[in-house]
Amino acid sequence: MRNTRIVRRWLAPAAWSTVLTVLLTGCAAGDGDSDTAAGRAGASASATAKVAARGGSVGAAGSACELPVTFDVAEFWKAKAVDAAGATGDLADLADALLHQGPVTMACEIDAKPAGKIGFLRVWTGEPGDADARSVLKAFVAAEQGASKAAYRAFTSGGVKGAEVEYVTTSELLDESKTEHAFAVTTPKGPVVLHLGGMDTGEHDAMLPAYELAKSTLRVSAA
Repeated sequence: MRNTRIVRRWLAPAAWSTVLTVLLTGCAAGDGDSDTAAGRAGASASATAKVAARGGSVGAAGSACELPVTFDVAEFWKAKAVDAAGATGDLADLADALLHQGPVTMACEIDAKPAGKIGFLRVWTGEPGDADARSVLKAFVAAEQGASKAAYRAFTSGGVKGAEVEYVTTSELLDESKTEHAFAVTTPKGPVVLHLGGMDTGEHDAMLPAYELAKSTLRVSAA
């Protein structure tokens, strides 16, 4: 399981595409708090972050990904739904490692390549329960191999309240570290986590406006 966690976060985009082709339907972490210096810096960066131009939205019935939430997708980014139960045979174990993290399962992958960037905004969903957004997010990060320096903060988008984290992942295989962001909200249909990674910190930073667009337009689906 430890090796598959490394594969999940550092797998090349081409390999991701190969593994996920059959799943796409097409229509020991460090912990910080929002009152730490890192948490304050993250809150400040978020408050002044640029927001990408809108290219569409996902989450509603009939969209590329039907989810418990809706949000806007950056211009040119391409969303595809992920069927976590779609893999069979020898691919099933690898798919299980790639598509499940902590209490949530990948439901949607939004690809930045059409916009000229390398990375994804991924949406993960879970079963309804009593866990709050921060607890879900902490469990998500705790399941990430090589995660550290996590700084958590609360956020509000319209009437939606949730938790956000900025953290660092380090690959033992590549001996490299990179920054990642994620946020979580709870809904009547279960928790939702939106995660932004990237090939490296430079690519991640270039994609942050798309992440901020999703966060600022997030709404819980009515149905």
